[in-house]
Amino acid sequence: MSGKDYVEKDYYKVLGVPKDASATEIKKTYRKLAREFHPDANKGDAKAEERFKDISEAYDVLSDEKRRKEYDEARSLFANGGFRSGGPGGTGSYSFDFGDLFNGNQGGGSGGIGDVFGGLFNRGGRQAQPRRGSDVETEVTLSFEEAVDGATVPLRMTSQAPCRLCNGTGAKSGTTPRVCPTCVGSGTVSRGQGAFALSEPCRDCRGRGMIVDDPCTDCHGSGRASSARTMQVRIPAGVQDAQRIRLKGKGAQGERGGQPGDLYVSVHVDPHPVFGRKGDNLTVTVPVTFPEAALGGTIEVPTLNGPSVKLKLPPGSANGLTLRARGKGATRKDGTRGDLLVTVEVVVPQTVTGDALTALEQYREATASDDPRAALFRAAKGA
Repeated sequence: MSGKDYVEKDYYKVLGVPKDASATEIKKTYRKLAREFHPDANKGDAKAEERFKDISEAYDVLSDEKRRKEYDEARSLFANGGFRSGGPGGTGSYSFDFGDLFNGNQGGGSGGIGDVFGGLFNRGGRQAQPRRGSDVETEVTLSFEEAVDGATVPLRMTSQAPCRLCNGTGAKSGTTPRVCPTCVGSGTVSRGQGAFALSEPCRDCRGRGMIVDDPCTDCHGSGRASSARTMQVRIPAGVQDAQRIRLKGKGAQGERGGQPGDLYVSVHVDPHPVFGRKGDNLTVTVPVTFPEAALGGTIEVPTLNGPSVKLKLPPGSANGLTLRARGKGATRKDGTRGDLLVTVEVVVPQTVTGDALTALEQYREATASDDPRAALFRAAKGA
């Protein structure tokens, strides 16, 4: 991105947020727009792809506290395209075009707002410092099994990166920038102003210290461009729905040798028709018959992606009793596994006929003196 973009592009308008929007509001709006205009969701739609690039470019600036501050300063100070400074007693002045200054200012030499003022007040231009790449956010949806066991998934991302055609130099392939003969690479020239000797950005190289005679046809001399790439990312086992994973150094590439940013992946997990999740434990509800609950026995229980297990059901098991199959749950960070929590659900038959009906009537007569609600009525009466 060229410095001129700081003046000409309204990134707040691109994202549709106010200038005092919080970082959380900016991130939330970006994620919503990114999902709407992502190339994967708008295949073959050139306008949607261009909109997505604009959204990504705006977020790259506004999500970085330092770059956002520089951008706000640039918009505030240089929006009118010029700057005037009075000499002693306010009688003298000079002006120059900051649109020219910022155009394509992404190579070596000076470039930020601090560099401009350093030159104006005779502190000398600073050599452009490496800049860390922006963090990138994306989303992925996993099946229940992939979340439990881990998976390697392809992720498509779009972010700002050095122009591939010119390798970030801003010059057309086969050519290289040359040192500006006017400022001899400093990016600034001295100028007398009354009793003061001021420095101002060199007009010939626009403050870069280098001149691109034949600009790159892709980035038009800025050295930066939106880059789409697909990478294979390993999602660790045991990840949970709505979890946010940080992958260090997998974000946008840095500028001028700076470190790359980080990649943040928001994980969505599809539900399973049988199993649920509670932390590192899996859950399952298993129906049992009335005789099994009353008399006890051994029940067979399914597991996720493994052989079934047999659990002992104690006599007199109540509906909702939870049994535990150790080591049959989700994988933890240390490689061990949680447990499978088995909830017993006593099944009441809808119809009873024949011998079963006769046996149940005999059972009712045999237990007629046992009133399971007696304690309830005593408690209700305060007895």
